[in-house]
Amino acid sequence: MEEKNMTDEIKALNLNSDEEVVKTPESTAIPATTTQATPRPMVTADPKKKLLMILAIVLLGIGSGYGIYSFKSPKTPKKLATEATGEVVAGDTFGVMDEDAFRDTAEGEMASGGIGDEGSHHLIREGGESKYVYLTSSIIDLDQFVGKSVKVWGETFGAQQAGWLMDVGRLEVK
Repeated sequence: MEEKNMTDEIKALNLNSDEEVVKTPESTAIPATTTQATPRPMVTADPKKKLLMILAIVLLGIGSGYGIYSFKSPKTPKKLATEATGEVVAGDTFGVMDEDAFRDTAEGEMASGGIGDEGSHHLIREGGESKYVYLTSSIIDLDQFVGKSVKVWGETFGAQQAGWLMDVGRLEVK
């Protein structure tokens, strides 16, 4: 009986007679209507504004990357001089100016020639050939120091023929 009253009430609300009444488990009647969503017009941004936004994002990315890089470890080069601009004199320093950037050092007289395919130059040190340090460098032209007494800083590499093979990153003329 209650169902009939509710159905009558729903019809009294001016619902279309075509609509079907759906019953829920609680025995309440709900009109089953299908609503169609009306498509909303697509909003497009001005192309100039899009370009400015993209440019701003790129610049912020570059700026933040540079900022992070500048606060990085102190092993970054403070000054880099790779070639002599005149006569090389005692006290001249070349390469990465930070002494702490490299863990290995050696001193001796610079001579050209490596051993086999290892090194382009070597340091002549006391104790004979067994004490030579064979050198290579990707940032310093070692040819300009041949015959000079030098101190070098760099990284030691494993070698097949050389007793000691070093990639030089800093050089000081003695």
